[in-house]
Amino acid sequence: MVDSLVGLVWNRTERRLRAPLRVVATLLLVGVFVLGLGLLVGVLGLAPLLVSLLGASAGSLATGLVGSLVAGIAILLAVAVAGRIVDRRWFDDFGFHLDRSWWVDLGFGLGLGVGLMTFVFVTGVAAGWFRVTNVAVGNVVSGGFVTLVVLFLLVGLYEELFARGYLLTNVAEGLTGYVGERGAVALSVLFSSSVFGVLHASNPNASLLSTVTITLAGVMLALGYVLTDELAIPIGLHVTWNLFQGGVYGFPVSGLGVETTVVATREQGPDLVTGGSFGPEAGLLGVAAMVLGTVAIVAWVRWRRGDVGIHPGLTTPELRMGEPSEASEASEPSNRTN
Repeated sequence: MVDSLVGLVWNRTERRLRAPLRVVATLLLVGVFVLGLGLLVGVLGLAPLLVSLLGASAGSLATGLVGSLVAGIAILLAVAVAGRIVDRRWFDDFGFHLDRSWWVDLGFGLGLGVGLMTFVFVTGVAAGWFRVTNVAVGNVVSGGFVTLVVLFLLVGLYEELFARGYLLTNVAEGLTGYVGERGAVALSVLFSSSVFGVLHASNPNASLLSTVTITLAGVMLALGYVLTDELAIPIGLHVTWNLFQGGVYGFPVSGLGVETTVVATREQGPDLVTGGSFGPEAGLLGVAAMVLGTVAIVAWVRWRRGDVGIHPGLTTPELRMGEPSEASEASEPSNRTN
């Protein structure tokens, strides 16, 4: 009986906790680091300092930047610590094998985000769903815009590290012994993307529809990771999708308004198409961009690697101080949950 109970929480083959407990442990670490860093930021008075440097008009951006810094560093530290101690995994196995191919894929992701949001803007303006009310090219060199760039870099990095690099990976490993590699990856993509959507459900102007469409965006972002076992494409796409959506074309970013923009636009089309006050991500234009992005990612990976398929590293980790784990442990029921 005791042996069976131990087997429910501990994978003897891999000498680590089961996947659900690994995720819980990491979430607890994130909470601890967020609390600790938040207290430190408050003591140092970092937010008021940024406001004084950037000006009162950029105060909300400064506050958002501080919040993203806290969240980003907390997630980075939590994944690094949990990866080493709980997961028994090298940090770069969360999608950061920074070789030449990684940087090329990052460049593709950055370009794809620019292209997809430009498609939304041009199509919307041509159809009369958006109207350009002002153009301020000088904003590109302003403190507010630079802050936006840093903010979206941080958001793209830490959201992809957590949602795709850590969460999707652990869920996929945990389910492989039950439903096979394809089923495990499909369910892990659905689960991590749903979590991604729910995390945006508390944003201003969010709705059930916006939560569903953000979940679809999560599926698009996950595809780049599933096919390459690297976060280069998702991070690049995430960063420029947000930056060009808000900082360049003046749309709300997941319900959040952006003050410093290159192009100021006014939404005047049907909300079902434009996404309304939540932004294009909640409209048919955004969904169309996600479909185009999915097709482009598949085409890129096929062109770069010659074929398209689930990368084996996603479900078969190379653990520290041990041999790579077996992708299927169905013959050992006590270890099936990975």
